[in-house]
Amino acid sequence: MVEIKFTDQALNDIDEIAYFISASSSYYAGLQVQKFFQRVDMLERFPNIGRVVPELNHKSVRELIEGSYRIIYRVLTKAEIHILTIHHSSKRLRKSRLKRLIKK
Repeated sequence: MVEIKFTDQALNDIDEIAYFISASSSYYAGLQVQKFFQRVDMLERFPNIGRVVPELNHKSVRELIEGSYRIIYRVLTKAEIHILTIHHSSKRLRKSRLKRLIKK
């Protein structure tokens, strides 16, 4: 089974998303956070299920789509995956930001 680790950036992203949604509904904020974790749980069994992130075109950096969000992760080994960031799909994702996240 694959070990999944969330980077500080990914955890901060989840907190910010939940905070933003909670301004309208704490119920839906909690539901969205739950959906993120359920989606990521799939990676334990299917680590390469996500598509390659087009901005990088690097086969170890992949993404899952959950609603309007991109869950971007890196497959480090067959036993370890890092969740790098959770990004709203309406916002531009800078290649330089992704490269910085990969180096951490």
